[in-house]
Amino acid sequence: MVIAVLLGSVRSERMGERAAKWVSAELRKRGHEVVLVDAAVLQLPLLDKMWKEIKGSADPEYAELREKLRPLAELYARVDGYCIVSAEYNHSVPPGLTNLIDYFLEEYGFRPSAIVCYSAGAYGGVRAAMQLRAMLCEVGMPSIPSLQAIPKIGSALTEDGVALVPALERAGKFFDEFEWYMRAMAVERAKGVPY
Repeated sequence: MVIAVLLGSVRSERMGERAAKWVSAELRKRGHEVVLVDAAVLQLPLLDKMWKEIKGSADPEYAELREKLRPLAELYARVDGYCIVSAEYNHSVPPGLTNLIDYFLEEYGFRPSAIVCYSAGAYGGVRAAMQLRAMLCEVGMPSIPSLQAIPKIGSALTEDGVALVPALERAGKFFDEFEWYMRAMAVERAKGVPY
């Protein structure tokens, strides 16, 4: 399977890179192709027009943005699933993640998402994950039933994304479920989609 890992925090001292490295390593161990899509690296401006509105435009104002988004559109066209790595800001989704997701729509269609949420506190970002569920479903990549929360991320993962707590070492069920949904939806997508 081909999986895009979307990392949405753009803060300078963010901990999300730890979670993204861990998730990517776990998925690669299972034989998947994993591509990290990092909002902090992309530095997309606040959404004005979506990819579908600018991809064919000759407007020079959007030339640089088209060049940033084109590789994402090409990646998303071949992706089987999305792993969303989300912090929790004010009990909600980080604005960088929302902005990253909002640039596309049809490209997400009928592909599952898996949410890995984290925080410095004991709740592991689950309040943001609840809001993400509604958003991800709306854009066409419904989330799998399980979540992978990472409480106290600073002591749960090393900077290199190595798990330091037993709960992360036993995350196999979460990844098994994600794989099941990716396989099932890939079979049905090959038969055609409702629109």
